[in-house]
Amino acid sequence: MNPAPQRLRLGRPSRLAQSRDFARVRQRGERLVLGCLIANWTRLSDGERPKLGVVTSKKIGNAPARSRARRLLRESFRLHQHDFAQPVDLVLVARNSIVQKDFAGVEKDFLAALHRAKLLKN
Repeated sequence: MNPAPQRLRLGRPSRLAQSRDFARVRQRGERLVLGCLIANWTRLSDGERPKLGVVTSKKIGNAPARSRARRLLRESFRLHQHDFAQPVDLVLVARNSIVQKDFAGVEKDFLAALHRAKLLKN
């Protein structure tokens, strides 16, 4: 029998929503700058699910550009949320260079950052 496929949803339980959660991850967590994003994370205990928060500043551009950046970062996380070696609270900050990138470029930077941070399974 084949195991059931993993669900790739990104609902409310998978998102950081409160500013205190963002602040906690930024103050107590680790940080890595790579390509079009800055990754801040704190490791969670086993049994919890990974959570994502995305930050886009007005330096990125107008509202549609910021929304596109958020969508690209969320989609990268959604597709790879089951690849983490250990659950994490992850805050991704979009950098200016994300405006010129397509999804493949953003996903490449996302995976490279997680790989360098040793957050992914082998």
